[in-house]
Amino acid sequence: MISNIVKEKLVAIVTKENFDDSKIERLSYSYDSTPNLQSLPDAVISPRNTKEVSEIVKICSHHKIPIVPRGSGTNLCGGTCPTEGGLVLLFKHMNKILELDEENLTITVQPGVITIEIANAVESKGLFYPPDPGSMKVSAIAGNISENSGGLRGLKYGVTRDYVIGLEVVLANGDIMRTGGKLAKDVAGYDLTRLMVGSEGTLGIITEATLKLIPMPETKKTMLALYEDLESAARSVSKIIANKIIPITLEFLDQPTLKVVEDYAQIGLPTDAKAVLLIEQDGTLEVVNRDLEKIIEVCKQEGAVSVQVAQSKEEAAKLTTARRTALSALARLKPTTILEDATVPRSEIARMVSAINEIALKYKLDICTFGHAGDGNLHPTCPTDSRNHEEMEKVEMAFAEIFEKAIEFGGTITGEHGVGVVKAPYLELKLGKEGIAVMKAIKQALDPNNIMNPGKVFAKDSRKRVVVSK
Repeated sequence: MISNIVKEKLVAIVTKENFDDSKIERLSYSYDSTPNLQSLPDAVISPRNTKEVSEIVKICSHHKIPIVPRGSGTNLCGGTCPTEGGLVLLFKHMNKILELDEENLTITVQPGVITIEIANAVESKGLFYPPDPGSMKVSAIAGNISENSGGLRGLKYGVTRDYVIGLEVVLANGDIMRTGGKLAKDVAGYDLTRLMVGSEGTLGIITEATLKLIPMPETKKTMLALYEDLESAARSVSKIIANKIIPITLEFLDQPTLKVVEDYAQIGLPTDAKAVLLIEQDGTLEVVNRDLEKIIEVCKQEGAVSVQVAQSKEEAAKLTTARRTALSALARLKPTTILEDATVPRSEIARMVSAINEIALKYKLDICTFGHAGDGNLHPTCPTDSRNHEEMEKVEMAFAEIFEKAIEFGGTITGEHGVGVVKAPYLELKLGKEGIAVMKAIKQALDPNNIMNPGKVFAKDSRKRVVVSK
């Protein structure tokens, strides 16, 4: 618990209106989007600027009070759940676009800016910020940076870290550090910008970010390829890339996901197909048309029973929106939806999907699979009910096997959701003891009192999601 003396010090920094330790407020920030994981913080605090963040951290460091930086709470691995109590740090006041620099093709933003606001702001100037996580309409940019979020456009354009070129970070002792800048090149010392990207709030608190922009592509076209088996779809993915074509989007949906999405979106998706590839390409009109011709040829060669190109922007938007609503559609099936992400080399997609289906059959579970086929990032999703403890045990065991299979096939336990609490026990599968030791050494050096989002990334005894109250 936070003592009255410490509370008075914190209130003096942010004012009474920006500190709340009421039961209702604490409950509101006791969970994120991770199912069946909850823990009450001791208080919620909303700083108005970097200096206030620094002063808050200095007090927390002295009194060893945990700090959990939080954006919109869209995290899917428990990364923003305050599992060890302490302060939840909100950025509702630090939510402004500070500068759009068209000369240097950068945008500088505060941590609480919503991702879609960045995209809209730069597009109005004919520029493009490519990272597009599924939660982009509600997620905050500092959350995207902390998790190194991906998205549908990751195959061609990369992920969040590829666009973060400068940061302002408050360290665990309250010091304010600046990294990078509006530079095309910078090799002065260790790459501290990239160290902070994907660190899940465990090394410091991001208070400002400078992001790289690129020119908006001239045009974009969308197509749908239908298959009677998973293997043909997977072969198409590999062959498209082998033909030196990198689409902006190359998405995969299996039949169970397709049926649920169509029931939800009602846009006429072909639910009799065993697998579907949603493909987009952008660039100059000549290049897009040439690439689409080749993609259609490849898909048909590899057994696509139908290839349809969207005839209008509206039709294309319906298709991509349907893919983006996959999680919402699946969430309608049962009270609890466990969405995971496992990534394999794209050549192993068919084997991985088959393995997921075999594991689902073994444990008598419904697991639907969709994801970013072009970069091998799959999202096996299990509709279940957390009140059914026997079934939840099966879900835990099934996903443990799925992660092990991903590693066996040369993949990883997470491609874009992060480690947090949920994936922590499996991190050693990917990094080994040596990798974990290096990470712990970095954490100890930067956060010796372990106040920065403690309990995340590094494993405890069990992966199981449990409800914890304080």
